[in-house]
Amino acid sequence: MKQLERPQSLTVLAVDTLRRSIVSGDFGLGEQLSEAALARTLGISKTPVREALQQLRSEGLVRIIPQTGSFVFTMSAHEVLELCELRLTLEEAALHFAIKRNRTTFLNALKAIVAEMEEAQRKSDTRAYLALDTEYHAQFFEFCGNGYMADAYSRIDGQVAAIRTHLAARPSHTEKSMTEHRAIVRAIEAGEDDTLRALLHRHIGRTRKSYAENIDDIAQADRAFDANRPRSKQIRPVG
Repeated sequence: MKQLERPQSLTVLAVDTLRRSIVSGDFGLGEQLSEAALARTLGISKTPVREALQQLRSEGLVRIIPQTGSFVFTMSAHEVLELCELRLTLEEAALHFAIKRNRTTFLNALKAIVAEMEEAQRKSDTRAYLALDTEYHAQFFEFCGNGYMADAYSRIDGQVAAIRTHLAARPSHTEKSMTEHRAIVRAIEAGEDDTLRALLHRHIGRTRKSYAENIDDIAQADRAFDANRPRSKQIRPVG
């Protein structure tokens, strides 16, 4: 693994690299993050790493516990429910405005992404598929014409993407996701508003249903689901 180069801000680069590593599942939910180890891996001092962890804390991707350390975020089943409720509220509104204000360009963008998702699925490239899944939902806010709504979503999209990555390990989850992405496009094209709303509710609701109501911690649930699931501890450099 090559070290980070040193252009502009090392903190910005460290934030981007660590965010990608958390979202893509290179670090497990709830996993402890060592400033010293991260600094050595990235080839930088601990100061930008510390600053990067603080930034990721503000994004909800890292939890910093005084006198204990820094950890990748994890959630209880109730917190997943709350996240899904907020996500559904924002995505439903953004989808409505994207269709109302930019229907043709929005629909074409979704179709192009679906085609790429199908290709990634054909190649069994889960990492690429998940990145495209995130991009698919980002289009709702790209075309909704409301910067405040887009900013609100940006505060949770990292957590949403990270949870999506962990759910991808579950049988048939990705296949169902792909089917729903296609169906959403067809419903927009046909102008079937009621069907579209039901699809989005089911699509986002599956995330909540994937975790039982009595689960105290997603990280523990993932380990219980598959104790042998491989998990890379290496950071993937930007680019």
